[in-house]
Order: sequence, then C-alpha cells, then structure tokens
Amino acid sequence: MSAHIETKSRTKSNLFTSMKTFFRKQPMMRRVLLSLIPILLFTVYMYGWRVISVLTAVTLAGVITEYIFEKSRNGKPTESILVSCFLFTLILPPKVPYWVAVTGIVFAVVFGKQVFGGFGRNVFNPAITGRVFVFITFPGPMTNAWVEPFSGFPGGFARWVPELTDGISAATPLAAVSGEAAVIPSHMQLILGNVSGSMGESAAILILIAAVYLIATKTASWKIISTVLGSALITETILHFAGVSRFPDPLYAVLSGGLLFGAVFMATDPITAPRDELIKLVFGTLTGVIAVLIREFSLFKEGTMFAILTMNTFVPLMEITLKSRKKNTAGRRAAA
Repeated sequence: MSAHIETKSRTKSNLFTSMKTFFRKQPMMRRVLLSLIPILLFTVYMYGWRVISVLTAVTLAGVITEYIFEKSRNGKPTESILVSCFLFTLILPPKVPYWVAVTGIVFAVVFGKQVFGGFGRNVFNPAITGRVFVFITFPGPMTNAWVEPFSGFPGGFARWVPELTDGISAATPLAAVSGEAAVIPSHMQLILGNVSGSMGESAAILILIAAVYLIATKTASWKIISTVLGSALITETILHFAGVSRFPDPLYAVLSGGLLFGAVFMATDPITAPRDELIKLVFGTLTGVIAVLIREFSLFKEGTMFAILTMNTFVPLMEITLKSRKKNTAGRRAAA
C-alpha cells in the first residue's frame, strides 16, 4: 500500500516538474495571470462554466501552436502564451463558437508573434491581433453571441451558459448608448460588472484592483495606464461639451466597453509597449485619444483594440527616432 502511494506521489511530482520545464519561466507573466484570476472567477459567475471550456480550448490551441514553432527553433514555449490565451478568451463574446475562438488564437500566435521570430520580437499585441482578426473575418458569430448575464447567487457557478436573448435585452453598454436598447446600464452596474459584454471586460472594480496590483509589483507601467485613461477622459469631456459624444458623460465612456481592460492589460504589454519613459507618455496619450475618436466617429463601437494596434505600429519608429536624437545631441555636446 505504501509503495503504491509513493509511486503515485512520484508520478504527480514528475508531472509537475514536466510542466515547469515545458515553459520558459517568466515571473512577470505569472503575476499577470494571478491578477486575472478574480476576473476569470467573476466571468464564470456571470456567464457560466462554458467560459472555462472556451479558455481550455483556446489555451490548448495556443500552446500547441507556439510549441510547434518554438520546437523548430530548438526552443520551448514561454509562459507569455498563457497570458495571451487568457486575455484573448476574456475579450471574446460569452457564446463565441469554439471554432472561432480556436481560429483566433492560432492566428494570434502565428501572425501576431511567431512570424516576427517569437517572444520578444513581435510588434503587435498577440491577443488583440487575434481579436481583430476574428472580429473582421467572422462578424456574424462575433456580433450575435452576446447574452444577458446571470444574476443572484449562485449565478453562473451552477449553470453552463446563459441562453441567447433578443438583441435589445442583451445589448452591451456601447450598443446601448448607440440607441440599440431602450435603457442603458447605470454607472454602478458598470463598476460592479453586471452588464452584458465581452467575457472579462465588464467588472471595472476588479480591473482597477488588478491595475493596482500590477503597478505595485512593477509589472505594468502606471504611466501608460494613467495616460490612456486620462487622455480618453479628457477627449470625451471635450466631445461631451461640444455636444457630439454618444455617451451620457465622460466617466461613462471610460467605464464602458474594453477601454479599461485594454489600458490595464493590453497597452502595458512589456514587449509591444515602449520602454522609454517619455515615449510611454506619448504612447498612452495617443492610444486614449485614438480609441475615443474611433468609438465616436467610426462604425466600430469598440475602438480600444484598434487604437492599441495602431500605436504598436509606431513604437519601433518612436524609439529609433528618440535614440537617434539622443545620439545626435550627445555628439554635438562632445564636439562643443
């Protein structure tokens, strides 16, 4: 009996060791995953256990795709792929078809990361790259998968997934302020998160708590987070008083949709975000402004993902330009 227990213990230990050696260790990415756990649990409460099944399918597809590419380079997957899978899942609609989710994460890993050479070389945030791809390629499944979340105890902890309802009752806050619903959610509903939307972007209070943790552990840049949200708030305030904003007030605009989630988890990606402190301020400011302008004046209600990808494009150019200016300035000083 004791031999059987010892053998079983060794098997578990070997499995745990194999999992540890399968990924390249990245303590920063582990902290991001830790910050996402409360949001994931709240998402299950809101939309049921199907959330976990989608996350499982996405993670398996993402890890396998990265493993194939890294194996060809004699490398191994990084723990950042787990973060990408978590983030990608949490910005999808609750009833997104599994095949759409899997297609999206495979595209994200291949074209958002591996074609650039793997971790540390990608220009674009992989999770947003995948989200934009499925949003544009499969608009039907991506725009008809909204549901009204569960409420009360035990909520989604005792259910699989909410039933699809009519478009009005399941309208997201961004859709509601665009006139697709008779009643828009209140500020308190946006803060607490009991509104329809992408799986993980609803609970503002949990996202803000995660932001405090990430900033305190020096995992995310407070400059990027504050400038994205601050510039968005200022821009919305200007548009509000100009009478051209679709939102009831500027704060409502910041709390709605994926702006808060994108500012905390996407814009601060350590690979695709700038490293220079001055450029971080420029990057965050322009991201917030562009997100608001796309939201207000384009056909896309959610402009945050497009704004972040747009600014990802210019990060290398901004860093090269700044480096060149510093070099030229140092050269002139030496000559003088």
